[in-house]
Formats: sequence, C-alpha cells, structure tokens
Amino acid sequence: MAWQPTLGAVHSAGLTAFRVWAPDARSLELETGGARHAMAREPDGCWSIRLPVGPGTLYRYAPNGDGPFPDPASRFQPEGVHGPSQVVSREFPWTDDAWANLPRERLVIYELHTGTFTPEGTFAAAAVRLPYLRDLGVTAVELMPVSAFPGQRNWGYDGVQPFAPAACYGAPEDMKAFVDRAHRLGLAVFLDVVYNHFGPDGAYQGAYSKHYYSDRHGSPWGEGINFDGPHADGVRRYVLENVRHWVGDFHLDGLRLDATHALIDLSPVHILADIARTARETGRPVHIIAEDDRNERRLLDPAPAGGYALDGVWADDFHHQIRVRLNGDRDGYFADFDGAAPSIARALADGWFYSGQRSESRGAPRGTDPAGIAKDRFVVCIQNHDQIGNRAFGDRLHHTVSEGAWRAASALLLLAPETPLLFMGQEWGASSPFQFFTDHYEELGKLVTAGRRREFSRFEAFAGPATRERIPDPQSAVTFERSKLDWSEIGREPHAGLLAYCRALLAIRAGLAEPLRPSALDANTILLEGAVTVVVRLEGAGDAVLPGEWSVKLASDPRIALQAGHVAFPGPGAAVFERSLREPVGA
Repeated sequence: MAWQPTLGAVHSAGLTAFRVWAPDARSLELETGGARHAMAREPDGCWSIRLPVGPGTLYRYAPNGDGPFPDPASRFQPEGVHGPSQVVSREFPWTDDAWANLPRERLVIYELHTGTFTPEGTFAAAAVRLPYLRDLGVTAVELMPVSAFPGQRNWGYDGVQPFAPAACYGAPEDMKAFVDRAHRLGLAVFLDVVYNHFGPDGAYQGAYSKHYYSDRHGSPWGEGINFDGPHADGVRRYVLENVRHWVGDFHLDGLRLDATHALIDLSPVHILADIARTARETGRPVHIIAEDDRNERRLLDPAPAGGYALDGVWADDFHHQIRVRLNGDRDGYFADFDGAAPSIARALADGWFYSGQRSESRGAPRGTDPAGIAKDRFVVCIQNHDQIGNRAFGDRLHHTVSEGAWRAASALLLLAPETPLLFMGQEWGASSPFQFFTDHYEELGKLVTAGRRREFSRFEAFAGPATRERIPDPQSAVTFERSKLDWSEIGREPHAGLLAYCRALLAIRAGLAEPLRPSALDANTILLEGAVTVVVRLEGAGDAVLPGEWSVKLASDPRIALQAGHVAFPGPGAAVFERSLREPVGA
C-alpha cells in the first residue's frame, strides 16, 4: 500500500482516522456505537478525529447537527446507500506481485455487468467464470460501474458512493479477490467510473458542501460536478483520491471514464489531465480510457501538445457504420452514416470516420484529424451496454441480422487494427437482451419508467402511447432477470458454433505481429491485409479476387470457396487466408 488515503475511514495500528471534507459546516460530529464525537476542523475544510475502533465499525456523520449521513468517501455501505458506512481493512492477501499489466497492443476488452453476468450476480460468481474468459481469448475484463447505488439492481450509472462497491455484488474483499484471480490468469481488470454526475437518490455529498456541485455547468443527468468553481480544489481532491483508491487499493489495470464530454472544466489544467497524471503517479501501470463521442484528439495528445494524455478513447463511428449497413438504422446520429464499405474501411483505417466534416444531426462540424494516433488507442465495438440497452427492448445486433452478417461483422471487429471490445454474451450470440433496469423508491421509479418510455416517442414505431407501454418497465425485477446471461446456451447450437468462431478469430489476432491494414475492395467487401488477408463480405452473394496462392485458415461458412484466385461467397461472411496450400477449415 504505497499511498495513504486522506478521506474516509482509514484503520491502522488499532486506531481509525476519520476525515471528511465539509468546508461549509459550522460543526461536525462522528456518530458510532450510539455515541457522538466532536470532530476537529482543519485549514483545508476537512474535519477529522481518531478513535480506537476497527474494521466492521458502523458510523455516520452529523454536519451542523443534521442527519446523521453516510460518509461521502465510504468504503462500504452494507445496509445500502442510505445506511451507515462501515470501516473496512485495507489489508488483503494479494498474490499478484509479479503482475505488470498488459501493453495496450495486447488488449482485447470484455465488458460485463456484474449483476447480470451470472445468475448469482456477484463478484465471487463472476470470478468463477474468469478461466472461461481467458480461454475465449480476451485479455481484459471491463466491469460496468460498481459504486454503490440505490436498491438492488442498476446499470451503475446512478452511483452515489464512488469509493464503495455495491453491497449486492459483495464486500470490498470480494472485488479484490476477483481482481487477484484475474491477474493470476493473465487477465487485466478495468473499471467503468462516473465522474460527471452523482445519482438521483442517496447522494449525500451536498449535505456536507454545496460546492460538490457546479453553479455554472450542468449535465444531461442533473447537476454537474464542480471542477472549476469556488472550492473546486476539494472536489478535485475527492475525485483524484478515488482514482488512487481504485488503482492503488484494488490493483485495477485501467479506468474507463464515463461520458467525458460531460466533464466541463475551464481550469488551467483539465480534470481529465489530472486524472491521467494521478493514475500514473500510483506507480502501477494503468490504462485510462475515455468514453467520448466528439472525436477530439486532445484527449489523447500529450500534455506538451495541449492534450490530456489519456491512453485511449471509445471510437463510436465504426459501430455506427456497421449498424447502418447491417440493420438499416437511420434515427438520431445514425443519419450521419451511410454504412458503405468504403466508409466502414475508413473508420477502421483512420480510427474514426468524422474528422472535421459537418454532422447533420449536430448541425456543426464534428471531430479532428486522427493522423499519427496509434490505432490501438481507439476502442471499437459492434455492441456495448449503451448500444444494446438504450434500444427500446434491449435487443442485440445479432437478434436482428443474419448469422452470416453477424459473423462478417465479428471478423471485422476482432481482426481490426483498433482495440476490440465485446459485450458479455456477444461471443456466443446470447439470446438474452440487455435492458435498462433500476430499483428506485416508488415515486422516483415511476418518473424513471415514464421518462424511459417518453424517450422513444420521437421514433415512428413508438408514436402511439399503446406501443410505448410495451417498452419494458425499468423498475420491474423481471426486466433485470430477463437481462441475465443463460450460460447453458454455450453448449448447444447455434451458440456453440458462434463461440468456436469467436475463439478462432481471437487466436488469429493473438498471433499477429503487426496490425492488419483495412481497405474497401468493392461496395460490399472489405479487406484486412498483413500477415494474413481477411475478406469480409457484408451483403449478398458475390466474388472477390485474391491474386496469388492462398489457403483458407478460417471461414465463417464452409461453403466459402477459393478457386483460381477467386473467393466465392454464398452470402455475407468472412474468410481468413494465409499463403499456404493447406486445406480449408470451417468453423
């Protein structure tokens, strides 16, 4: 434990030091064991006290005699976000001393939601599945947000306790055990963190100081976080300590920063640059990746060039082009994409498609020139939690396109020069949807359900109230249960064949010494060229010319034939060729 927390409850040598930032408070008391203890004010706006109590102790704070409220830097909320905080031990029997993270070029990311990845929905149950993920060929597991949220089920973006893993998933030591086992198996672990807003229920930060919230900047989800206003130093310290907490105490290998376009900061040093710097100062090798749809290279550029020096960014353009081509989506931002093979190839060749052109959906230019940025700094997908769960019924792409088209898109994704991301169950064509679910108190829950259905009123398919009523109720436990993976599927067709195909593609990727080069061969066909050549047919039957002597290393369909330099596709699909005379192998 190379770093020492300055906020929360920290136990050491028989004493626990309690420290909370509350610059607005006139008095502050710690309540524990039925007694209240006056805390001392410090010059930086913090209040502190040391008591001879240990791990397991429950406590709350009473600013100005109000409350009591949970600690905004609580490490665990065993009774939920409205209950008392608990002192936890930072000690853990780590076995990963030899672990040194993975270089960016080896990353293949698998995004999962802890509550729906397994029937049990816990860290411990997810840890049991880690050998499966290793054998699949992914190299990094990305957990959707786990910070404590109200109720027993949530995507995680309504989190209100940034330091505390949600009790429904397990205790902090259970999450550490998950990370430790992943490292023993050679898997990195990333965590999705939310620094752009606090959730709507159980966020007690405002009880300690109004300055947690910005008086100038909002967010699409409520009040914005104060990174550049009065007393912003205390808020920035709170967020940066959270970065140290996850990287230092939980040995995480990367953070995915949610919706960084909503992190508004006019300070001389942007909070994103501070996050990247702080993560690296822990001494652990770490990847900091932004979710940001602006296609802004300053996220990735080094500090001397005016950038924030992040390691990677989610690049949505490839997904949008694929979705338009295979499923015909045209609503909202999809109207900006044509799905043509040259456009898909350009998104892969450059990292993103929009590099300054006008976006009609935005009514303004979008993006910057990505020239010179390593392609593995772009994280691409053909589905993720948003692109599934933000659809009315949570349907996955493979639920609405042919198996051949799905296999074609999978080959593009998994052999692309960018860093690929899979969403849980994608690899076997899971039948389960991933729907939007919450567990708010009744009044808020009704507003969430109504708001969810109102969101789709602009779509022609949901213009009528009766059709909107068919949209699953986020508050229903059935919506949550429906979103859980059915692991029995992997042993039967067509899922077993899709899984074998995905494993084979990832094995080919792992054997590549250099990234493949994308280009469009014709209106329906894309090439990826390098140590192997990948021919991807997006639509319809057709031929592709492949001069020279080749053999099929992997085919999405055993009917794909190679004769005299011509590749014949019976329909959408993909084939990987190598310069040899071996017989074709189907998968």
